[in-house]
Amino acid sequence: MTDTPLTQSLEYARANQARLLEKFYEFLRIPSVSTDAAYQPDVHRAAEWLVAELERLGFDECAALPTDGHPVVYGEWLKAGDDQPTVIIYAHYDVQPPDPLALWQTPPFEPELRDGKLYARGAIDDKAGVWGNLIVFEALLQTTGALPFNVKVFFEGEEESGSPSMAPFITANRERLAADLLIISDGGCLPPTPEIIYSARGIISAEVTVTGPEHDFHSGLGGGVLHNPVHMVAKIIASFHDDNGHIRIPGAYDGSIPMTEAERQKFAATEDRTIQMIKQSLGDFRVWGEPGFGFMERSARTSLDVNGVYGGYQGDGVKTIIPAKAGFKVTMRLAPGQDPHDIARKLEAHVMGFACDTVDIAVKIGKQAGWGVLMLQDGPIIDALDRAYQAGWGQAIDFTRTGGSIPIMGMFQRELNLPITVMGFGSGALAHAPNEHLLLDYFQRNIDTAIHFYHALPQAISG
Repeated sequence: MTDTPLTQSLEYARANQARLLEKFYEFLRIPSVSTDAAYQPDVHRAAEWLVAELERLGFDECAALPTDGHPVVYGEWLKAGDDQPTVIIYAHYDVQPPDPLALWQTPPFEPELRDGKLYARGAIDDKAGVWGNLIVFEALLQTTGALPFNVKVFFEGEEESGSPSMAPFITANRERLAADLLIISDGGCLPPTPEIIYSARGIISAEVTVTGPEHDFHSGLGGGVLHNPVHMVAKIIASFHDDNGHIRIPGAYDGSIPMTEAERQKFAATEDRTIQMIKQSLGDFRVWGEPGFGFMERSARTSLDVNGVYGGYQGDGVKTIIPAKAGFKVTMRLAPGQDPHDIARKLEAHVMGFACDTVDIAVKIGKQAGWGVLMLQDGPIIDALDRAYQAGWGQAIDFTRTGGSIPIMGMFQRELNLPITVMGFGSGALAHAPNEHLLLDYFQRNIDTAIHFYHALPQAISG
């Protein structure tokens, strides 16, 4: 193999794998759970640990920047020169709670390597994305003395709690975050084929409460006389869809960017395989939804789901009452192009259209509103990413959409107008469950892939 800066970087990462893995263990031992206030000191400790690592690598302006929630770890390496592009590298250092602890084979914050799998909370989601990038930076800096492009690191501390402080932080730091490209290093793809998402849906949430009598009423006295809040809840829920799943809220689909005909044909060709793969992972189910749209297209369109309903007696047997209160919780996934604040107003208006004199209806819109996002799916940057995966994995990329929501992507795109692509490091399983584990061989392949990609990126951005 010819000795080049690329091969030197690859060889450095592999030669130092054991030492760098021990450092990764150190990071994984910090229980940076963002959703539980009891872990707040640990989240801050993880942030300071990363600041020290960035300083060790030679980054400038390294700091745990305060937000209304957990800090953003920031650092920059801008020595490539004004003629080279600037790239933001995003990952998050916070993790999910480890519960239920009894189901872990080994303690969640005591990393253990078994049969090529590294078990620890955060091993794939998303400390692999944080540490994988730091390995790549070290390999490049130690072998070539420089990074091929200017880098701004943005490591978030509250992704697992919905990124509630990130939109105002990004808005307030537009100048600091000016760049040519954003790379999202969250998650990762499973063997054997690297799968990269290029689209995610936005999201809004709401809770609807219907209040009737001052307290639960005997149905012998109130039946036929009082308006039952549970009945009103059922009526509102029944109004959301027609029999085929089309949302009947006026304007529910406003602003949505439809799939292209090429995308529809691509997903139609792989629909049966996709459904079978999901069934193998999650169990059997029956497909339902709007006619004229394939499985993947339905999961990319606007959707509405009632996530929970409450009201009345829930115990064994019968309790003859008119409940005083009932309600439900609802989320809407939004197609790229839709304004979540606009759709939230339309959801609220639709529900309040049922207002009457016999019960009180209230709608509480959730604080977090996420925008859908369309990322790069072709062009020189994607060509370079595809070549990098072919070098690291021996496989071309399979591009797909996700029906899920990743609020930070929409925030970056809305506030900074940046092109976005994904380069994940966390190939493994059970991300939010007990026994989360990283496939160590594929973690190294992802490091190799990133080294290939980062070496090729300046020319791809310029060309």
